[in-house]
Amino acid sequence: MANPNIVNVTSILGTTTYLTPSATTAVVLLPNAAASGTVMKINQIVAANVNGGSAVNATVAIYTNGAVAQGSAPSGGTAYPVISTISVPSSASVIAVDKTTAIYLQEGTSITVTSGTASGITYTISYELIAS
Repeated sequence: MANPNIVNVTSILGTTTYLTPSATTAVVLLPNAAASGTVMKINQIVAANVNGGSAVNATVAIYTNGAVAQGSAPSGGTAYPVISTISVPSSASVIAVDKTTAIYLQEGTSITVTSGTASGITYTISYELIAS
């Protein structure tokens, strides 16, 4: 896993993406493949309960393998939780990461998410894609 030098940046692109996992196992929300030449500054991750009827647990983790596509199960590596099994009340949201706790996603890592109920949480992530 490399850590590109962000002093000589060629571009910084603001991006937002989202995912509603259809299962209760961990899936990749945001991958940063090995040798991508980018670092991603994570500005915000929100877990919104879209279940409508009851609370749903949410987990967000940094995973040490970023070479799989969004929505895929992580392969190899280790998960390091950012939030772990947090109960998100019905029709409410939890902010897992914001600008006061921003993190950098290096090459070869990913952000994974797990929902306690299939299709119960929509995860939204806002980040800056920094290319060197």
